[in-house]
Amino acid sequence: MKAIFHADRKWGIGKGNKLMFSLPKDMKFFRETTTGKAVVMGLNTLRSFPNGPLKNRTNIVLSPSDAGAGVTTVRGLGELFREIGKYPQDDVFVIGGASVYRELIPYCSEVLVTKVEADGGADVFAPDLDADPSFALVYESAPVEDNGYTIRFCTYKNTAVKQF
Repeated sequence: MKAIFHADRKWGIGKGNKLMFSLPKDMKFFRETTTGKAVVMGLNTLRSFPNGPLKNRTNIVLSPSDAGAGVTTVRGLGELFREIGKYPQDDVFVIGGASVYRELIPYCSEVLVTKVEADGGADVFAPDLDADPSFALVYESAPVEDNGYTIRFCTYKNTAVKQF
């Protein structure tokens, strides 16, 4: 299992249940990386999508209540791990939100982070992988301009993946 998100300088990932930045190159990377795969999210993340569940992906929602049509709802980690066990682990991506990242990143072998060189005024944050000794930055792209922001595509490897 992997995780994917973009974060500002402070590891902020959202504000008001929305993304803080409009980043076409990052969205293209997200789309290309997750299309045809299983994506795991919380109910708030699902609700943040203007057109409902993401197309051309298996949408798995971790929620105590039914998340609705077009998704597979799992009500706890045991049920989630049984569900994602049906897929190759490299084809499962955690896509948010903050509480889901906090819960599942320790189980992820790799985390793809698009770092935005800005402060987005976030009200929700991902774990700071630079401060976590279990994670090693193994790739960082050259700076890329994206809609007026400088971004870098980064890959972190988890050296102590928690087993499920």
